[in-house]
Order: sequence, then C-alpha cells, then structure tokens
Amino acid sequence: MDWNNIHPDFQLNGVVVSKKGITELSCYLIKEGVTFEKEIGEFLQQWINATETVVVQTSGSTGVPKSIELQKKHMVNSARATGAFFHLKPKDSALLCMSVSYIAGKMMLVRAMVLGLHLTAISAKFNPLEGISRAFDFSAMVPMQLQNSLDKIKSIKTVIIGGAPMSLTLIEKIKDIKTRVFETYGMTETITHIALKKINKNSENTFIALPEVILSKDNRGCLVINAPQISNIPVVTNDLVELLSETEFTWLGRYDSIINSGGVKLIPEQIEEKLSSIIKNRFFVAGIPDEILGQKLVLLIEGEIDTLEVVCKIKQLPNIGKYQIPKEAHSVPCFVYTPNGKINRKATLESLNL
Repeated sequence: MDWNNIHPDFQLNGVVVSKKGITELSCYLIKEGVTFEKEIGEFLQQWINATETVVVQTSGSTGVPKSIELQKKHMVNSARATGAFFHLKPKDSALLCMSVSYIAGKMMLVRAMVLGLHLTAISAKFNPLEGISRAFDFSAMVPMQLQNSLDKIKSIKTVIIGGAPMSLTLIEKIKDIKTRVFETYGMTETITHIALKKINKNSENTFIALPEVILSKDNRGCLVINAPQISNIPVVTNDLVELLSETEFTWLGRYDSIINSGGVKLIPEQIEEKLSSIIKNRFFVAGIPDEILGQKLVLLIEGEIDTLEVVCKIKQLPNIGKYQIPKEAHSVPCFVYTPNGKINRKATLESLNL
C-alpha cells in the first residue's frame, strides 16, 4: 500500500516518525494533545489504517458542506506533484498552520509524510507567524493569514495561498517581497490545487496546470478538469473561466454566484476585483431580491466605514460599468466565517435580513 510508505526523513514537530511511530504518536496526540493536535492524531490514524480512502469535509463556503471520499493513492500523487513543482526535497522544513479538519491541512501532512519534510504543526489562527522565530521552506495559508503575516512572511521561502481569491490590495503589498507567493486553484474534489499562479516576482496573469492535468470547458463556460492521477472521473466545476489552452486559464468567477439584475448578468468576483483598489476592509458584493430588477447588486463591508463615501468613490472608478455600481452599501460589524477562515457569504447575508 503506497500510502503507508512513510518517508524515513519525515519529522513532526521535531520528532522522527516511522510507520510504527505514527501509531504511537497518533494515540498520544489524541489522548494528551490540545484540539489541533487531536485532529492531527485522528487523521494520522485514518492514514495508516487498511482502508484505501479518506473521508473529507468540504468547507461550505460555496454551498452546503458535504463529506466526500478521496483515494489515498490520489492524495499521494497530489503530494508528489506539488513536491516536483516546487522542487521540495527530503528534510526541507514546512509549516502547517491550517486546520487538519479540511483538505488543505490534511495535504500538508500528506506532503510531509510522502516527501520526507520536517513539519512544524501549530494551531490554525489568523496570524500564524505570531511568536514564530524560525524560518521555513514551504507553507500554505489563506489570504487572511498572509495579510496578517506580512511583517514576518519573508521567513518562509515559498507560500501557496488558497481558499479565496487574493485582493488587488494584498497582491500589491507582496509584489516585491522575497518570499515566492503562488495563488492556487483547486477544491476538495481535486485534492487541493491542480493549477498555480505566481503572484510576485515575474508574476503571471493566468493559472498554469500541474503536469498530467488537462483542462476544458462545458457548455456553461465552466472549467472541466481531467486529472487521472487524482480523480477517476473528470471534475466538472462551477467556475467560469477563459480557457487559453488545455493547460492555462484565467478565472472569472463562480457560475452559481452570477447576479441577474434587470437582465444584465453580473459576476461578483470581477466587480470585487475592481472595488478592491479603493476598499481596504474585507467586503463582498451579492444579489438580493428586488421587485423591479429581480436581483439588485449590494455591497457589504466589514467594520465601521462611511458607505456613502465608498459608493461615491466607486462611481469615480474609470473601469467600472454602470451596472457594476452597487445599488446599496451596508457596513457589517463582523462577517460570518467558515471554520477554516473563508467568508460565508450566504450566512452573512441571511444574518442581515436584507
């Protein structure tokens, strides 16, 4: 069983861990560890048992959370593809600062076991580098974690960012930093990323697929992923893309988040990219029911802010279309978030009763 071949150089928090050692360590973590350590222990036990699959929970940021089964051999293939892309080698150091309850955290553990990385695991929090004084070769974060780590991010050679698109403001802040930052494209069904986009240092405008991944579009204009190394069947997504080749694409937004306002179809993600140049707080746009338009575009901003002033600035943007200007703007004390730090748009909207 390929997934049980633990690399001899694998270490977890300074402890050399063999296959036999994983059994002992997982039991200890479950019995004596704090919450994030118990989660690690539970996953390690799932990994070394005789079953060929792992049950994984989706985040619920774009729909109802659900459980899906992933093949362990596919997770190993994904880990090796990432290792090859970033030239990760045995004994390289890595930081796990995401919850192991979700696929991104699980895959950091799998990469470490398969590639022989020296993994430091800490609790998932919005400022992961707080109190960390050492350097790392590799890590994975969500945009909010990167935003809160800008003063220390240079201590990590390579960071992959997933879970949500990066704002233009954040991209501008990291443009000249020493750390190599890559935005990822993927989902639980594709065992995290199947494509990467370099954000700083000769940044790229398009996502480039990993080796042995072939891309196409369906009749909606949504991305279809054919990657036999990580999925037995093609993965049909709800992501609208501009397909440049069978290995390159530009992400446009979510098909299931399109707003039909008076017959005009609006893609929230494209509007948000434009607004991110003037809104520094976390925000998003959405469609709410309207008797005349069917749906009207509204802007929600987290925190104390003068929404009238924001709307005035939006109207002055040179690249904004008249239908892309929100009909309403609301400030919200705090958004609703999923457990792994993504904005739960639906729950936030429902809490406001707009």
